[in-house]
Amino acid sequence: MSTKVVVAMSGGVDSSVAAALLQRQGYEVIGMMMRLWSEPGRESHNRCCTPESMGIARQVAGQLGIPFYAVNAQESFRSTVVEYFLEGYASGVTPNPCLACNRHIRWEFLLERALAQGAEFMATGHYVRLQREPGQPERLFEAVDQAKDQSYVLSVLRPDQLRHALFPLGDLTKPEVRAIAAELNLPAATSKESQDLCFLGGEDYRAFLQRNAPQLGAPGPIQNRAGEVLGEHSGLIHYTIGQRKGLGIAAPEPFYVLEKDQAQNALIVGNQDELGDRELSAGQMNWTQGAAPSEPFAADVKIRYKATKAPAQISPLEGDRVHIRFDDPQRGFTPGQAAVIYREGEVLGGGLIEAAPPKAARSQVQLAEALA
Repeated sequence: MSTKVVVAMSGGVDSSVAAALLQRQGYEVIGMMMRLWSEPGRESHNRCCTPESMGIARQVAGQLGIPFYAVNAQESFRSTVVEYFLEGYASGVTPNPCLACNRHIRWEFLLERALAQGAEFMATGHYVRLQREPGQPERLFEAVDQAKDQSYVLSVLRPDQLRHALFPLGDLTKPEVRAIAAELNLPAATSKESQDLCFLGGEDYRAFLQRNAPQLGAPGPIQNRAGEVLGEHSGLIHYTIGQRKGLGIAAPEPFYVLEKDQAQNALIVGNQDELGDRELSAGQMNWTQGAAPSEPFAADVKIRYKATKAPAQISPLEGDRVHIRFDDPQRGFTPGQAAVIYREGEVLGGGLIEAAPPKAARSQVQLAEALA
């Protein structure tokens, strides 16, 4: 009897080719697609589950001769991803909903339903590699195609989830995937890609926030670190850490957004030298091998999805937190985004960047380094 695997389908070329490759490898493949939440009145805009994409996924499943199921995940998606997005901005951070979606929806909600179908594995079209060795925990690595690598958003996966995961595209490039789709005459072969948040449907996130959390669009002061008022902003949701243009401040040197003070509804700006920093703290750490390291160690860290990894010293702290000190100053630490830790291409773990390393954390780091 062949091994059963559920493929999380979206109607796109990546998940379609993932299903075809696994079938070619002898797995018993089942297609499963989630119906996700869409803003009332804009149901046709969610790019992950439009009627068109659902139709393409069904067509691919029919062409491959595999069962296909649609799963209603609308309420779970709204309560765990959309609310996370809104609450993040309300608290003054810049959340990454893809992290929450992979953690709670795809690799909890959908994985549970895959296992309930009797599947041993669940597969996705993510560009990431998984290494399996007998008697050892699964190890997560970057994809061969660095331009498409999605290991950053999968740093949330735990060992028990990786045990049931398959990523058939990790050793392929995007052109190779499209070539396979064309060879198999899959209807998704020429489908367009979208990097937008699925529930925004291509719309600017600020418009979504203004409709669903209008209080976040209130104007307020633009200040420097000393508290001097330099101008007025049009709502904190309109600005991102590191932003230079569009501040409306006349000055000899350009200003950059350093942070957003939600409590005071103030936008804090400074010069380029103030934007760089070497240290950050991250919380809610997930370690892909399960246990947190007990001693400081050197590794590479990525602070945004498209950022370049940079060498740093990582010091574990109490309460699922770490202190990270980069070898060289980095620009644009953004609270709410993930700091993902790598070693030679392997994803060791990741956590959410906090607003600033508190003094207590620095004391713990100094003590840990002194004892190391």
